[in-house]
Amino acid sequence: MKYYIIAGEASGDLHGSNLMKELYKKDPTAEIRFWGGDLMMSTGGVLVKHYKELAFMGFIEVLFNLKTILGNIKTCKKDILAFHPDVVLFIDYPGFNLRIAKWAKALGMKTHYYISPQIWAWKESRIADIKRDIDKMYVILPFEKKFYEDKHHFPVAFVGHPLIDAIHNQKKVDPALFREENQLNEKPIIAILPGSRKQEITKMLSVMLSVVADFPDYQFVIAGAPSQEFSFYKDFISNENIKFIANKTYDLLQNATAALVTSGTATLETALFKVPEVVCYKGSWGSYQIAKRIITLKYISLVNLILDEEVVTELIQDDCNTSRIREELQKILQPDHRNTLLEKYALLEEQLGGIGASENTATLIVNDLK
Repeated sequence: MKYYIIAGEASGDLHGSNLMKELYKKDPTAEIRFWGGDLMMSTGGVLVKHYKELAFMGFIEVLFNLKTILGNIKTCKKDILAFHPDVVLFIDYPGFNLRIAKWAKALGMKTHYYISPQIWAWKESRIADIKRDIDKMYVILPFEKKFYEDKHHFPVAFVGHPLIDAIHNQKKVDPALFREENQLNEKPIIAILPGSRKQEITKMLSVMLSVVADFPDYQFVIAGAPSQEFSFYKDFISNENIKFIANKTYDLLQNATAALVTSGTATLETALFKVPEVVCYKGSWGSYQIAKRIITLKYISLVNLILDEEVVTELIQDDCNTSRIREELQKILQPDHRNTLLEKYALLEEQLGGIGASENTATLIVNDLK
């Protein structure tokens, strides 16, 4: 069978690659074309466009890049028509994917969605489009099933969270070898995860690193995103206590004592690696003013949303400053606070279910097509 997969971000590339592996196991004759990244490319199939060319964030930024976005939509539709897939499979990335889904469904194509758009956070009105344009929805957060089925009477399948798979499959690294290979000293590591897009990295990295001088007994290690070159980061590295590692975020988290993390999927990844963290977010003034008026969630991090309490501290916009980051980082380095966090992380993993999200999803897709 022929699968057309659209993933528009680094996290979608990770989950898409694991899903593709399972699809190939269950359907050895599978033909796959996709929008994604290096991880999906390494799995097989044919890359149409890399997510590096798609990553725009924030209301204002999307507006400025509207011509490019509309051009990508046109290219995608043309490529799908030429491929004639048995199913179009969308992975998150709703602004783009829901447009393609509407078009594909109108032409009679099968449409499956893996990793639901976060309509429980904002744009809940999109439920009408989803009910009209999506044949099957596979959700990865436990509260999403209740949201869709109880509130909106739209049946979905809870498949578990694919990060459990990704972390379970991650090769364990030897701490001494990790430090040697990456020219790190023996000081405990504070991981810096500033995001994957240039816009958010520019906003976040300077303020995250502004506390380095206050923690001379630690080394701060920036997790370089696969979508960015070192040349982009080097201006942020101001002293010898700041290190940089590219494309090894999971290896870094295995060896980190604590972390400063930009809001997003990385907050959950950090928690699943059992690393105490402070969540940071600072957007452009315009985008933030719009967002705070339409997003009504109590929390911005997945850790807190899933557990429905503020387990990890969230420093948002004006609170995301040197003084507050210093204060909260000092807290999570204290043994009592760390132990409390680790107990909550265990509850978090329990709620997300065990391994198997990728396999569960692939099984449902292939069985539906058969």
